[in-house]
Amino acid sequence: MGQGLSCREYQENELFNAVQNGELETVEAMADEDPNLLTRKTVHGNLSAVHVAAANGQIQVLSMLLNRSGNPDVLNRHKQTPLMLAAMHGKISCVERLIQAGANILLFDTLYGRTCLHYAAYHGHSDCLQLILSAASSSSVAQSWGFSRFVNIRDGSGATPLHLAARQSSPDCVHILLSSGALVSASTGGYSYPGNTPLHLAARGGSLDCVRELLSWGADRLQRDSTGKIPYMVAVKHKHDACAALLNPLAPEPLTWPSPLKFISELNPEAKSLLEKALVEANKKREKAILMDKPHSLQPLPNSDGADDESEAGEAELCCICFEEVCTIEVQSCGHQMCAHCILALCCHSKPNSSTTIAKMPVCPFCRSSITQLVVAKTKTETEIESELSPTKPKRTRKSFNLGECSSSFKSLSSLGSFGRLGRGSGKVAAECNEEFDKH
Repeated sequence: MGQGLSCREYQENELFNAVQNGELETVEAMADEDPNLLTRKTVHGNLSAVHVAAANGQIQVLSMLLNRSGNPDVLNRHKQTPLMLAAMHGKISCVERLIQAGANILLFDTLYGRTCLHYAAYHGHSDCLQLILSAASSSSVAQSWGFSRFVNIRDGSGATPLHLAARQSSPDCVHILLSSGALVSASTGGYSYPGNTPLHLAARGGSLDCVRELLSWGADRLQRDSTGKIPYMVAVKHKHDACAALLNPLAPEPLTWPSPLKFISELNPEAKSLLEKALVEANKKREKAILMDKPHSLQPLPNSDGADDESEAGEAELCCICFEEVCTIEVQSCGHQMCAHCILALCCHSKPNSSTTIAKMPVCPFCRSSITQLVVAKTKTETEIESELSPTKPKRTRKSFNLGECSSSFKSLSSLGSFGRLGRGSGKVAAECNEEFDKH
C-alpha cells in the first residue's frame, strides 16, 4: 500500500512539473494513459493542473486542459480560481483563454474575499484589469450585477479594486478604474461610515502619480478616515513631502475631469486622450508652482511636444482663444474648433460640488450653442493650406468665425481664470483678437 501511494505521488509530481514547465506532449501522454490524473490536486494548496498552468502562463497546456476537463472554475483550498491566479501573476493570454472558456469573474475567494478584478488591480497588471473589465461590460455581468457595481466591488476588508491599486502605487490601474466608473472617494468603512479612501492609501504609499490621478478625478482632499485624518495628514506622517504639498488643503485646487458631462463620457478614445493629456499638463503646471513653494502661476503651458505648431500647421490652424496651440478638438454640430486646453477650460472645475447632481452644460464660446459632442478636428492637407494661403483668396482663421463672435466670446471666457491658459486679462486677449483680424 505504501509503495502504491509513493507511485501515485510520483505520478502527480511528474504531472505538475510538466504542466509548470509547459511540456505539452508529456502532459497529453500522461492524460491519455490515465484521464483521472488531470482531476488530482497538489497536497499543499490543493491546486489543480489548470491552476498551475494558469499561474505559470503555460497557454498551450492550459488550452489542452480546458478542452479535456471543460471546467475553468475549479477551486483550490482558498476557493481561488485559475482566473484569479492568472490575474495575480499577470498572465494575460491565460486570462483571455479562461474568460473565453466561460470562467466566472464574479467568484470570491475565502482568503481575502477578493475577485479576479481585485487581484489584477492589487498586483498592478493593467492589461489583465482592462481585459476583465471588457469582459464584464459585454457579458451577463452587466445585466445581472451591473457594470458599475462590479467595478466598485468590495473585498472582505471593504476595499474596492481602486483602493488596492492606489495602495500598491499602480497609476495605470488607477486610471483604468476611474475611467470605468470607479468611485473616487469610496470609503473602506462602507456607506456613511468613515474609513480609508483611495487618496488616503495613495498618500500613505507616497505615489505622486496616483495622488495626481485621483485628484484630477475629483477626490476629496478634506475627507477623513476612521482616525479623523485627512490625506494630507497621512502623507505628512509617512514623510511623503511632495504628496503632502499637493494634498495640503491650502494649496490651489487641481482641475478635475468633467466626467458627469454626457458629451465627455461619450468621447471616442482619440479625443479623450487629447483632453486627458491637456488636463495633466494644466495640473502639472500648478504642481510645479506648489512644489517650488512659489505663488500659483497662471502662465501658459509650454508646448509639450517641443514643436513649433504655428510653423507646422500655419496661422489658420491656431486656436483663436489662446493663439498658442493648434486646434485639435471640434465642437459639433456648429463645427467651431479650438485646442484641447481651451475646451477643458470650458468644461473643468477646480473643486467638485457634491450638492450639484446635474453638471451645467457648457456652450461654444463662438456661437453660444450648447456643446453636445466633441470630436477630433480634421487635419487639413497641404493642398488645402496652400489654397487658404493663396494671395488670390482671403485668409480665414476658422469656419464661420468673425470679429463679432470673437469679442463676445472672450467676455464670457474671462471668468475662467482658474485655468492657466485663460488667466490673462480679458483686455489683452481682446486686443490680440483685434490685431489678429486687422491683419486680414
